[in-house]
Amino acid sequence: MPVPLPRSSRLEDVFATARSQSRAALAAYLPAGYPTREQSLDAFHLLAAAADVIEVGLPFSDPMMDGPAIQRANAQALRAGFRIEDIFTTVRELAASSTAALLVMTYWQPVHRYGATRFAHRLASAGGAGVIIPDLPVEEATDWLHAARDHGLDSVFVVAPNSTDQRLARVCEAASGMIYAPATAGVTGTQGPLHPELHAFVERLRTLTPVPIGVGIGVSTPEQAARVASFADAVIVGSAFIRALDAHPGPAGTAEVGLLAQRLARGLHLAMPSAA
Repeated sequence: MPVPLPRSSRLEDVFATARSQSRAALAAYLPAGYPTREQSLDAFHLLAAAADVIEVGLPFSDPMMDGPAIQRANAQALRAGFRIEDIFTTVRELAASSTAALLVMTYWQPVHRYGATRFAHRLASAGGAGVIIPDLPVEEATDWLHAARDHGLDSVFVVAPNSTDQRLARVCEAASGMIYAPATAGVTGTQGPLHPELHAFVERLRTLTPVPIGVGIGVSTPEQAARVASFADAVIVGSAFIRALDAHPGPAGTAEVGLLAQRLARGLHLAMPSAA
């Protein structure tokens, strides 16, 4: 497993700031290029004004972890001509005007085909902070982990509540920046109650790692976000922003994304985490 990053990462800085303000961080996800490249970038800028972490989704044709909302958004972005090179342009434009930590959310196949070292180099050069690759098992992540470490990028792993402590410890040892814990069972975009054992799972993870814990997949309302913020280090919201774009076509949807991000951020400022 790689040694910890030798310097403070952008994610570490973000979490340090949030802790100093006695709140959880807000992480906001959108797929790049949706519904258009221009509107996508406008929405990202509004998210960056309210969120601490921006997850820039790399559109992919087989997003197995994602629900219908993100699948449709990915498909539309790809039909409109979005390509892997565009992800670096998006990150670069955001980094030039935002202090948010910028993560790319992607599946392993595009990174593997592009080349792990080349991808890490391009992302770091654009101002990215790290990558989330939900379908990359830690046992097969050596090439990516070395490339990420060499370019100062964090590697965020998604962990499963039904994993053994031994496996969770192995994942946590490889991860840096943040651990991604699901709030509900199933794919992204789930609307309903949070998993009843979610708080206990986060506390279980805290016994295995000092890395901050972010909770997403199924967090969609300010009320849910505030509840998660009472025990997690970050609240991750994605599909709710896509639904806002879908419900309000054009500039109105972009504005609604910004308003939702502001409501979520206000809720996190009012929620006091029970653990740092």
